[in-house]
Amino acid sequence: MSQRTLLLLSQDNAHYERLLKAAHLPHLRILRADNQSDAEKVIGDAHILMAEPARAKPLLAKASKLSWLQSTYAGVDVLLDASCRRDYQLTNVRGIFGPLMSEYVFGHLLSLMRQIPLYREQQKQRLWQSHPYHGLKGRTLLILGTGSIGQHIAHTGKHFGMKVLGVSRSGRERAGFDQVYQLPALNKMLAQADVIVSVLPATRETHHLFTAARFEHCKPGAILFNVGRGNAIHEGDLLTALRTGKLGMAVLDVFAQEPLPADSPLWGQPNLIVTPHNSAYSFPEDVAQIFVRNYIRFIDGQPLDGKIDFDKGY
Repeated sequence: MSQRTLLLLSQDNAHYERLLKAAHLPHLRILRADNQSDAEKVIGDAHILMAEPARAKPLLAKASKLSWLQSTYAGVDVLLDASCRRDYQLTNVRGIFGPLMSEYVFGHLLSLMRQIPLYREQQKQRLWQSHPYHGLKGRTLLILGTGSIGQHIAHTGKHFGMKVLGVSRSGRERAGFDQVYQLPALNKMLAQADVIVSVLPATRETHHLFTAARFEHCKPGAILFNVGRGNAIHEGDLLTALRTGKLGMAVLDVFAQEPLPADSPLWGQPNLIVTPHNSAYSFPEDVAQIFVRNYIRFIDGQPLDGKIDFDKGY
């Protein structure tokens, strides 16, 4: 078998290089490019890229031998533009983010429901005062996106005694969900939901899925999480919904523009929590394991795990 050349394009290049060399993968030559100029010198030799999508995009036109790109992230939006080439296999990382996303959602949710920030403030004032609160049992959780991440969040919701509804393109039954519906049913589902979690990818169908018209259907006081992609929510309409009480609270980890500009009005909205796209990191140890398994499949001519459909966008 002829040798394959892998080019690493990541902020964690050194870590990935150590992990993959330790795996002793057959017929694999490993190169790394820690900056754009180094990458341009060797991109023509690469059969395989293991890369952050944004680092790979400007190099695709020169990757004359490319047959497979393993993204180190779940999101590959920047590689799906109509102007980008599609004559290679693109895979992303899946199956490792569910626990981390679930920790993020329920960490924030429990903090809000139990008013933990309020008690921290009262502690500073040495104020002993109890406030009413509601538990999660019997509440309705609506999850948009029923893949591995959505399923993990759903199972956690069931653990707390929540009713769990899902929305997906297919509407197929999924583990952990009481019922799953297709997108046309979203408005009716929103009217029932106490907690809404979007883990949707960026596709044509999900762009600005949440606008003023959609927020009209939300249950007053509902809490909205977005840990999927920022373009699912029209941010101006979200601010209006939060200010007028159409929504009770929003917790956003993803935004239309990242980093979120310092002059964005989102920062100052009292019933909005902003986090810097860190709900689930791509830990190199986990991503390297995915690459190792996929590489064996690749050299054996088997279908790759996590393969992206360029037309669907996921």
